[in-house]
Amino acid sequence: MSSLQDQLLKAGLVDKKKAKQVSKEKRKQDKVAKKSAQPVVDETKAAAERARAEKVARDRALNAEREAAAQQRAIAAQIKQMVANNRQPKGNGNIAYNFTFEKKIKTLYVTTALQEHLVAGRLVIVGLDDQFELVPRVIADKIAERNPTAVVQPPADSTPAGEDDPYADYQIPDDLMW
Repeated sequence: MSSLQDQLLKAGLVDKKKAKQVSKEKRKQDKVAKKSAQPVVDETKAAAERARAEKVARDRALNAEREAAAQQRAIAAQIKQMVANNRQPKGNGNIAYNFTFEKKIKTLYVTTALQEHLVAGRLVIVGLDDQFELVPRVIADKIAERNPTAVVQPPADSTPAGEDDPYADYQIPDDLMW
């Protein structure tokens, strides 16, 4: 089996002068590379290495994205389980309890006892799959750690406190009706 150069010469595609010049250039490159102690950079190997590194980076990013999605599904399942295990019965209430959820006003009909617990903060409303459930404050705090948007924040105390209250000297009449 002869070399490619010999085969090209036999086929008449390259003349002897051109073949000698190419081999001479190759020897010069090898000699310069040995003298300078710099490795000859193989462009195809470098391109293959870059492509492999890019593929590894894409794979890592894709795996991180999949893992984040799996983590979100696991958190949603935990929240669903906590609500299912700890929800309080709403009863057949006739009192409309209004609250805001995702910038919309929602209404939940509760009994008087449940309304008192909601106002006192012992029970909290949790929004889950377009349904609202009542859970104890402790469970709502655990849910809020996992997904703060699922928990309906109780209304803040609207009475002004402290020395800045200009009406602190006035008493509210007992028979005042709103």
